[in-house]
Amino acid sequence: MTLRLLNLIGGAVSSAVAAAELDVEVIDVDPKDPGDVTGDVLFCWSDSPSFAGLAARVAWVHLPGTGVDRLDPAVFEGRIVTCSRGLSAIPIAEFVMGAILAFEKRLPEVWLHEPPERWNVADLGELAGRTVGLVGLGGIAAAIARRLVAFDARVRAVRRNPERGGIEGVELAADLPDLVATADHLVIAAPSTALTRHLVDAELLSHVKPGLHLVNIARGTLVDQDALRAALDDGRVARATLDAVDPEPLPAGHWLYSHPNVRVSAHVSWGSPRSFDRIVEQFVINLRHRLAGEPLEGLVDPAEGY
Repeated sequence: MTLRLLNLIGGAVSSAVAAAELDVEVIDVDPKDPGDVTGDVLFCWSDSPSFAGLAARVAWVHLPGTGVDRLDPAVFEGRIVTCSRGLSAIPIAEFVMGAILAFEKRLPEVWLHEPPERWNVADLGELAGRTVGLVGLGGIAAAIARRLVAFDARVRAVRRNPERGGIEGVELAADLPDLVATADHLVIAAPSTALTRHLVDAELLSHVKPGLHLVNIARGTLVDQDALRAALDDGRVARATLDAVDPEPLPAGHWLYSHPNVRVSAHVSWGSPRSFDRIVEQFVINLRHRLAGEPLEGLVDPAEGY
């Protein structure tokens, strides 16, 4: 069986499929003018102007990204949807480690621009012995945990299905209030679903260990930003490092840009020179699975929302 692949990602996909010598016909589609082309599988960013129309013409949609919270539910009707879940775990985990270490070591505040009042003295923290809480324990959180354990940090986590157990070096907390009451750093690494909207709200923030550093590399909707602002202003949260905010893009003049204890980045924690290669490599593996009648990787469960 020859698969007809509607490709809106670029030439790298065509080259990878050709190199793999798969029984796949690649049809490179202009996202602005797709015409009436049809196929078996669509490889396309979900924000493409022609995404919805093309998705309706295939039996399988594969997304280069991870989040599916913005997809129209109609996309899941009558077709399989897969995503590139977990492929950004390495760069995101490194980004989180950089954010945590920057907080502990007061970077870049310690860089000098003039002689300090005292030399050889600084009030710096240490990651060893600190408690880091992970909200979620999927592939990204697991990659973060492995790096934290190597730094001799105490790592605790909550996950939606605790019966799945933890991973080596990670304690499972009883619940979210238990987790935040002990955490020096709290990393949000859960999917965006109806159940996780404003998971971090005023009630949860009332339980935090004072001086918390909050890191969000998931979705902005998981954090009630009004409640976060109150917690920042009264010192319960010492810093918020936010690679995900609500809305995105964040409009000019938004308070998150100017708050002294907030660090905002433009949802770039996944960035890596190898990111796109990993996405294409996994897609080619999934094409092999499809041709062989085998289960696909990164399958999205519409009921779960990820």
